[in-house]
Amino acid sequence: MRTMGPAKVDLPPPDKYLKKHSKEPKLPEKTDSSKDPRSTHFCSVRKPAVPARTERPLMGIPSKKDFRETTVAVPKKPQPIQVDSSHGHRERLENSGLVPKYIMKNDYGKTPVYLQKRKEAEQTAQEHDRLVKEEGQHRAIQRLPDEERQRVLEALKKEWDTYMQMYQKIPFLMETPSQKAHKIELEKRMDELEKKISLIERFKTIYITNDEISHCGDHL
Repeated sequence: MRTMGPAKVDLPPPDKYLKKHSKEPKLPEKTDSSKDPRSTHFCSVRKPAVPARTERPLMGIPSKKDFRETTVAVPKKPQPIQVDSSHGHRERLENSGLVPKYIMKNDYGKTPVYLQKRKEAEQTAQEHDRLVKEEGQHRAIQRLPDEERQRVLEALKKEWDTYMQMYQKIPFLMETPSQKAHKIELEKRMDELEKKISLIERFKTIYITNDEISHCGDHL
């Protein structure tokens, strides 16, 4: 209506106005055949005659259902339900959480597998920490003297100067792979020495083991 305007519908004539009870459902009109009860479908088929007293009943007629099983079968028990509202809403009692069905499981009361694995992992970590602690107690830890620390620092700086002189002698244009490999190796050793020198200069107090002390002595 906003884009195309109001709908153009033909108005009914004034003489055909809506009358009272015109929209109520109406029953079909009665006819002569509907008034006669004998003309219905139920009375059109003639039923068989009642059997006489002298007639014997038919025997041995096969049936689709064995009635002996029905008489012997155990009756089914109704499923227990619960009603949880005043409007009659109900559900099975098994799904309501009021039936202790979890205690009937085979693994009820046992420790879950994931907790067992977590406990084993914690025991393994504790055993590893204990071994590391014992190993640390066996290996004596001593404080590096200031004189020894200064000697190690001077030796590292001297070694760095030696590599720096070798690095400065490398030609600017390298044509062979061996020259490139030599340059890379020198840069790697110089970086390692710079890290060691920075570490020793930053920390004034250093603790090392006897093995590291002997190694430092051999190095010097």
